Amino acid sequence: MTALKPHYYLGLMSGTSMDAVDAALVCFEPEFKLIATHNIEISDQLKQQITLLADNSNISVNSLAQIDLELGLLFAQACKQLINKYDISYEEIVAIGSHGQTIRHYPERGFTWQIGDPNIIAEKTGITTVADFRRRDLAAGGEGAPLVPAFHASVFRSSQVNRVIANLGGIANITILPKDNTLPVTGFDTGPANSLCDLWIKKHLDQAFDQAGSWAAKGNIDTSLLNLLLSDKYFLQPPPKSTGRELFNLNWLEQHLQKIPNILPVDVQTTLVELTAISLTQAIKSHGFKAGELYLCGGGAFNEQLTCRIKQHLDSYQVTTTEKLGLNPAWVEAAAFAWLAKQTLAHLPGNLPSVTNASGARILGAIYPGTVI
Repeated sequence: MTALKPHYYLGLMSGTSMDAVDAALVCFEPEFKLIATHNIEISDQLKQQITLLADNSNISVNSLAQIDLELGLLFAQACKQLINKYDISYEEIVAIGSHGQTIRHYPERGFTWQIGDPNIIAEKTGITTVADFRRRDLAAGGEGAPLVPAFHASVFRSSQVNRVIANLGGIANITILPKDNTLPVTGFDTGPANSLCDLWIKKHLDQAFDQAGSWAAKGNIDTSLLNLLLSDKYFLQPPPKSTGRELFNLNWLEQHLQKIPNILPVDVQTTLVELTAISLTQAIKSHGFKAGELYLCGGGAFNEQLTCRIKQHLDSYQVTTTEKLGLNPAWVEAAAFAWLAKQTLAHLPGNLPSVTNASGARILGAIYPGTVI
């Protein structure tokens, strides 16, 4: 009997929060299915080094090369740990799709930059690796982000109901999925999701993140601060648009806080959650549907304070998580980059021009062939 051809794809994601590398193994035939998951923490030392690279305009080439190498090794380790943990054959995996770690995203200047050497991933795992997905879209005049809407459209779109998918990572983005398939899928980054909250709680409580939004739930919304934050021109800018820590960072927040004396740290945290909830829901009201279904994914989907505020502001929508659609919200982004790798190898587009504003559909990513183990 002829052996079945390999049919698994493995997606890697390391986001703005830089807390861990997520690895998701998926298959697409006969239908999409999440097979196995694993994550591996990014050490505090490596996280600090990445932060210095991302936030410092004067980059040391030696430091950049070293961290590129270290991240490549870490991504490869995440893959191998997942494969060994679930006793999966390496030969069954067609390809790895690696997002990499973003250290720069300036679409207005025409560039974005993700590191984590894919040569290392391919060499250490022996599996063909696809990476550097964003820059081809930028070369075609697009934003290079968000890229997940094409995956959302592939696995979450319904012909019966209008849906919005909200990805709440470090940055929040939405995908608008009309039930009418003659209408285009649209989407964009709405602003910060977890990034500012994570930075603030790290500064004041030395915690990596606000578990379930419990700290934010103890404070009060400061309307003066909220209005100041919402006055940023990014929120008023029409899509297509994308953003990152280049704009929404601790320095951005503290510049606004200088105008609000004697505000309690816990009230800042509560206000930051409200900032995410309002900027997200206003974007949905302005560019989505009057009513429909909203599915949350990403780390923010587990923040009870945030999800409560989103529901409060969007009562015309049924709000839940992508778990109801069969995909755990923690693994949607990693699964998306597995799908993007599949698209690349099939010579199919991975971007949506209606989302990124690229001049056309493009096959994304560079391919690093695997080796025989």
